[in-house]
Amino acid sequence: MFPSTSPETGRDPWADDARPGPAGPSRGYPPGPRTGPDDGSAERKGPRRLRKGGPGRRPDDEPADAPEEEVPPVPVRRPLALTVAGFAALLGTGLVLGAQTAGPGHRLPFAFIVFGVQLLFVLAWTMAMRPPALLVVALISAGAAGIADAAAVQSEIAGLAPLGYAAAAGFVLGVLGQLVRRVDRVRVTDSLGSTLLIVVGVVSFASLIVLSRIPKGTQAITVCLTATGVALLVARLTDAVAPLPRLAPQVPRGAAGVVLGAMLGTLTSAVLGSYLVGFTPTSAALVGLVTAATAVLADLAVGYAEAGRLMAGEPPTLWIARHMQGPLGGFALAAPAAYAMCVLFL
Repeated sequence: MFPSTSPETGRDPWADDARPGPAGPSRGYPPGPRTGPDDGSAERKGPRRLRKGGPGRRPDDEPADAPEEEVPPVPVRRPLALTVAGFAALLGTGLVLGAQTAGPGHRLPFAFIVFGVQLLFVLAWTMAMRPPALLVVALISAGAAGIADAAAVQSEIAGLAPLGYAAAAGFVLGVLGQLVRRVDRVRVTDSLGSTLLIVVGVVSFASLIVLSRIPKGTQAITVCLTATGVALLVARLTDAVAPLPRLAPQVPRGAAGVVLGAMLGTLTSAVLGSYLVGFTPTSAALVGLVTAATAVLADLAVGYAEAGRLMAGEPPTLWIARHMQGPLGGFALAAPAAYAMCVLFL
């Protein structure tokens, strides 16, 4: 006889068997997808990362990279470029004509012309670079220029050694003048480069006086400074017409002006070399190429330096000094280059 009650009576129906769920497909098939709300915890797309000051987030939550902001190019002001070109031409003409007045026992007129250019250099570069104790640096640089000119005229042997002594003394005195005031003492280490550039640049013009005392020196000044003036003139005129391609958005200069200036300056020196005694077109082109390229690159470097100061947040300096700085720097670097080329290759 079978018992009246099932043998399963009294047992927990959920003890051995799985808890019955909703009706689904037959055995052997995978269960259907869940229809409940998905809170995103079932499947993680990546590890959560902690952020400083906020909750963690996954890589897919990161925003896309923002596009880089394009810097609008600085506009090229045509009247300004033409004005700077005219100033470079006048500066070169004055120095070349002044060199023609130099002769044995008559070098003071040329020394006065060079000293006037040196004063313009001190004015422009001190106002543009603004070293600590600006007035002290300007006065010491002007004094170093006068001492260098006197040494170039009065020294028994024409050489650059007295100019080097004058530049070293001017630099040391300029740094000491900046250390006197406490407010300027803090910035003196940052201004060593600017002080050295101003003192060495203003003294370098005196090398033209030394060059006028050696054989072929006056002809070398004519060739080199003419090439320098033509190079700077053509470079600025090209920038006024077609400043392309732009070398940098913040610098209103073009590569075409730099290349054309150096090329036409070299061509001008080669033409002059065919007429001057002691020169050939080849030798004149060689010295003209070095001085013209040096001057154009120095002028371009001044533009980059000015753009860097403006991007650093420094206030713009005096308008006329800022734009005189480039041509004056070009001639300041071309003067010792002309002396070196004349001594080494002529």
